[in-house]
Amino acid sequence: MTFNFDDCVDRTSSDSLKWNYYEREVLPMWIADMDFRSPETIIQALHERVEHGVFGYPREPQELRQILVNRMQSLYGWTITESEIVFLPGIVTALNVVCHAVARPGDGVMVQTPVYPPILGANEFAGLTRESMELTRESDGRYCIDFDRFEQAIGEQTRLFILCNPHNPVGRVFSRAELERMADICLRHNLVICSDEIHCDLLYPGNTHIPIASLAPEIAAQTITLMAPSKTFNIAGMKCSFAIVQNPELRAKLKKADEGMMGHVNILGFTAALAAYRSGIPWLEELLDYLDGNRRVLQQYVKEGMPDIEMTVPEGTYLAWLDCRKLDLDLSPARFFEREARVGLNDGAIFGDGGEGFVRLNFGCPRSTLMEALERMKTALKR
Repeated sequence: MTFNFDDCVDRTSSDSLKWNYYEREVLPMWIADMDFRSPETIIQALHERVEHGVFGYPREPQELRQILVNRMQSLYGWTITESEIVFLPGIVTALNVVCHAVARPGDGVMVQTPVYPPILGANEFAGLTRESMELTRESDGRYCIDFDRFEQAIGEQTRLFILCNPHNPVGRVFSRAELERMADICLRHNLVICSDEIHCDLLYPGNTHIPIASLAPEIAAQTITLMAPSKTFNIAGMKCSFAIVQNPELRAKLKKADEGMMGHVNILGFTAALAAYRSGIPWLEELLDYLDGNRRVLQQYVKEGMPDIEMTVPEGTYLAWLDCRKLDLDLSPARFFEREARVGLNDGAIFGDGGEGFVRLNFGCPRSTLMEALERMKTALKR
């Protein structure tokens, strides 16, 4: 490899939330934040911008808009225009603004559980109710959608469906057929689709990401697509993301709801995003190979070394969803591994229905870090 993903960067004194949340001796494997240095081209672009020395209000880079238009076309055959892109300082904030844009207090938002907690709770800040349907876990650990339950979960006041694809935490990359059926149901019930596709670049062999809005013009007219370079290039702290909204009326609602609430992407966020998409792809290609290696090592280790834990093999993301229900512990699996193994994991319960008894493990780290965490967990279980 050209890039060294085995390098263990010391983050304990870097104001990292990930590395300073737990006690110092706890190995953090929780929040979706990789431990790899970002591409050198991004670092160099940031150095050059800082050397300029003036940090006034930025304009939105026209080149970045054109790169994104070209990217959607080359990756997905999806034709968009520059005017259909809305830059936003973060996907989580965007989720909440979308709720304000398309629904009124008392209306409903539908989600699929278990799911990323900010999606699970996005309704609350807009005074909306939440309707949810639990994904079906099959015998091999893979998740699928019961479309009858999907449609039954939609109430008279439901106005919005928040889709997570690739899915966090279960790692599904939904197929064209699945996306078409979800979209068909949403259109028949006149629901706006907010599609969180932040992990769309992080896929493993045999899987293809399809933006739900790219399926058909009538679906695009009902969809707000959220994407970002943040997870892809490990620049989440730069706070630069974007929405693609092809319906001008829906786009106007989003911008109106944003007024006075969200602010703008900062100048370094734009610098990092432009450098990422302009010259970070070779780094990304090698990252995906490395993450796939971690995924396979993790799968094999869990199967052989911790056979009472069942792992859902992710099709995308760098997050593993581990079923610990057979361990029959006296406390939650996350708390057990924190206390007995000194490994910090996400408690599956925070992801909603279907998450109890699970943990989420972030394997976006040097392989030596992953192996240390797994060995600690195995040793704790043997005790």
